[in-house]
Amino acid sequence: MYYLIRNTLEECSAEQCHDAGSPYVAVLTPDQWQEQNENFDMGIDFDMNSEDILTTKAEVNYDSLTGTFFIPTQSTFTKEPMKFSFALDETGIVFIDDGKSALSLVKRIQRVKKWRKPSLERFLYDFLELIIHNDLQIMQKYERELEGIEKEIMDSAEDAHIQRNNEIRGDIRDLRIHYEQLQDLGQELEENENGFFTEENIRYFHMFSSRVDRLYDAATHLRDYTIQLNDLYQSQLDVKQNRIMTVLTVVTTIFMPLTLIVGWYGMNFKYMPELESQWGYPIIIGLSLLIVAGSLAFFKIKKII
Repeated sequence: MYYLIRNTLEECSAEQCHDAGSPYVAVLTPDQWQEQNENFDMGIDFDMNSEDILTTKAEVNYDSLTGTFFIPTQSTFTKEPMKFSFALDETGIVFIDDGKSALSLVKRIQRVKKWRKPSLERFLYDFLELIIHNDLQIMQKYERELEGIEKEIMDSAEDAHIQRNNEIRGDIRDLRIHYEQLQDLGQELEENENGFFTEENIRYFHMFSSRVDRLYDAATHLRDYTIQLNDLYQSQLDVKQNRIMTVLTVVTTIFMPLTLIVGWYGMNFKYMPELESQWGYPIIIGLSLLIVAGSLAFFKIKKII
C-alpha cells in the first residue's frame, strides 16, 4: 500500500508515490521490499525477518534511517506483540511487515487525521503517538487493580490475589523496557543526524519523548507499588502469625501453674494432709480459677490480649 502525506493520507500507486513530490508512506511485505527496494533509493538492502525483531530501535545509515518496532501485548491488547521494521529518508518512510500491524496503524491515521501543515515529521509523530495511545488508560487500569489487591490484603491477607500482583509487576516490567526503547528512538529522531527533518518540525519528536518519559515514570511508580504490596502482604501474614503465637503464649502461661498443681498433687506420698481434707478439692478448684482469672487480668492490663 502506498500513500501520499497531504492534508490527509491519500492512497496512491507506486509510480505516484515516487513522482508526486510529496512525502510518502509505503507498507510492504518483506518480499515486496526485496523486489522494490531499489526504487526507494535509500542505499540499503537488508533482509528483515519478523522473528528476529525483539526490540524497538533505530539505526542511522549514510542516507537513511532504519529500525524495528516491537510493541508488547500489554500495549496492544493482542495475543502476540506487533513486530515490523522501517526505513526512511527525507522523502518518506517504508514499513516492512509480513503481517498487518503497520498497515492497521497507517489506516487508522488515514481515517482520523487531517493536517493543516502536512509533513513527514507530523506523520511520524501521529504514528508514534498511536503506538502509546492507550497506555495511560492501561496504567490507570493496573493502578485500580493494585488498589483492589491492597484492600484485599488489609481485609484478609490469606484471601488476597497476590499472584495477580506478581503478574502485573511482570507486565509493568515489559512496558518499562518498551518505554526505554521508545525513549532511545525519540532521541535518535530528535538528533536528526542526517538532516532528514526540518528544524521547525523537530519539536514533534520532543513532544513524543516527553510523553514517553511520563509513561515511563508512571510505570516505575506502579512497579514500586507492586513491590510495596508484596511487603504489605508479608507483613500482614507476619502480624497474623504473631497473633497466633501470642495466643499460644498466653494459654501456655496460664496453664503452667495449673500444671504445677496437678503435678504436685499427683505425687504418690502417703502422708499428704490435703488428700484427706474435706475442703481440699474445692480449695484446689478455687485456687485454679483464681490463677486463671489473675493471669487473664494481668495480660489485659499489659494489653497483651
